[in-house]
Formats: sequence, structure tokens, C-alpha cells
Amino acid sequence: MTQLHVSVRAPDEALLAVQHGADAIHVADGAPDAIAAAVDGRVPVTFNAGGDETTVGDANRRVRTISLDGIDPASVAALAARGYRGLMLDTGHETRIFDRTDIGVLAGFADAARAAGLTFGLSGALEPPDIPRLLLLGPDVLRLDRSPVRAGMVDALRRLLPVASPVVPEHELDLRRRVTRRDEATDRVFVRDFVLPMHIGVYAREHGTTQNVRFDVDVRILRQTHAPADMRDIFSYDIITDSIRMIAAREHVALVEGLAETIAARLLTYPRVTNVTVRVEKLDTGPGGVGVEITREKPAEAATVHTLTPRSGEAQ
Repeated sequence: MTQLHVSVRAPDEALLAVQHGADAIHVADGAPDAIAAAVDGRVPVTFNAGGDETTVGDANRRVRTISLDGIDPASVAALAARGYRGLMLDTGHETRIFDRTDIGVLAGFADAARAAGLTFGLSGALEPPDIPRLLLLGPDVLRLDRSPVRAGMVDALRRLLPVASPVVPEHELDLRRRVTRRDEATDRVFVRDFVLPMHIGVYAREHGTTQNVRFDVDVRILRQTHAPADMRDIFSYDIITDSIRMIAAREHVALVEGLAETIAARLLTYPRVTNVTVRVEKLDTGPGGVGVEITREKPAEAATVHTLTPRSGEAQ
């Protein structure tokens, strides 16, 4: 489960963050002991000492906090050998993560951290639309580093993070639980003419070089029973493009057919998604484009009740 940490600079900011759902407090600037005293054990308090992030009262929990410019995925394994338990990538105070890098680069770090047995976190000036995209990486920690700390922002981010076994009031079940049935009304989210250079092809000449590939994706999603109010109520097209970027960044892909199947399978894991059409077209093979189009739908046995993310004010 992804935790929400909040960087603070004073005891009053720490208390506000805890009151609005922070799972931990990070001391960005200030006195760790004073802030820990104000928090009074309600959540962990961490701070940096020479790049090593430690928890107040637990000197053995070492996490390395590193700027995106200061490391590459190949060197992550060395952190575990040096006794670190986690990696925190920091894009800098007041800097959005996606203003510094893309999901494919982050996926490389996430994979390397897990392979080394490290926890993985990201720190920056998070905004609500960033959360569904970053959850694709399965991070252990997302840290808000934006000053001053505002209750509304902490609330908005907390609501977008999954929680374990939420308690749902009976009178809200119709808004919160959906059954995947073939006769339910659906809406369509689509991506058109998304072109990405990637390593693809079965011929020897296609290895070691990139080709431009165009993607067109249509996703059918279950229609909401209420008007969309925030990011929890939509299926973002960023999920489609980021999923493609992550797949393209990881390894050479031999067949366009396999690429299309992988994209469709990933998108069908989302509870509201019922049907996916993926068109993959190689653009550099000759005078015209060549490729494949597939349509896949969720099997009938997947028609189960899905509980969505809790709304504000619900027990967590």
C-alpha cells in the first residue's frame, strides 16, 4: 500500500498534515526533535542527514534520498550492498515529478529498487492528477514537498491513495460499488495518434535502434452513477499513455501483436474497464504503416463487485 508522506518546516505544519491524513512526516527544514515532539508518536517522523534519511528514534532505518540527476538505475543495487533499506528519488522542492522526467525512466528505478530488495519512494510537488499515474509504479511512498503545507492539498492527495478494507456507509453503496456486467452503460476514453520511438521488431537490423510506433487505444469504462467530482471518478487518458511508455521503456519488443496484447491486458486490470481496442502501427518500415488492431474484453467470470476509493469523510 502506498503511503503519503508530507515534508514540513515547522511543528504547526506537521500537526496539520497529520490531521489531514499523512502517514508520516518528513522534516525538510527545521528541528526534527521539536517536530517529533509535536507529532507525539502519532506517525513516524523522518529527516535527512547527509543524504541518509532516518526515522527519529530508529537510526537503523536508512533510506537514501537522491536527486534524479545523481543516480542511474544500474547503480541502485549498490545501495542495498551498503546497508540501505530504501531509495527515495527527489525532484526538488516545488518541482513536479513529471516536469523533470517521464514514467518510463521512473519505472526503471522502481524495477531496480525492487530487484535489490529496497523500498521505493518519490518526492516532489505532487498534484492530484499525478497520483493515478504514479500509482502505476506501485511506489511504497509518495512525498508531498510543497510549501506552505495546505490542508486542502493533503486531503486531495490522501483521497486518491488506496486504503485497506474501507468501511462504507450502507446508504452510499450505490455510489461506491459497481458490478461489471455486459449490459451496463459504458463511456469511452481514447488516445489517438500517440507516437513513441521504441525498440521493436524481429529482424536483426531492427535491434539496437528505435522505430516510431503509433498507438490508437479505445477503452470502454463503466459509466458512473454520479457526476464526476474529482480524479477518483475518472479513468485518465494518462493511464493509457503512461502504460504504453512503461512497456516501451523496459525492453526490446519483438512483435507488434505481443505489444498490443500486453497493453490491453494491463488496461483490463482496472475495475471500471470492460473492453479495450488497441491499434499498434510501425511507421518506419516502408512507404506505409503496418501493424495490428485487437479488441479484448473482460471475461464473464470477472463480473464481480468492486469497491472504489473511499470518499472524503469515510473511515479508513
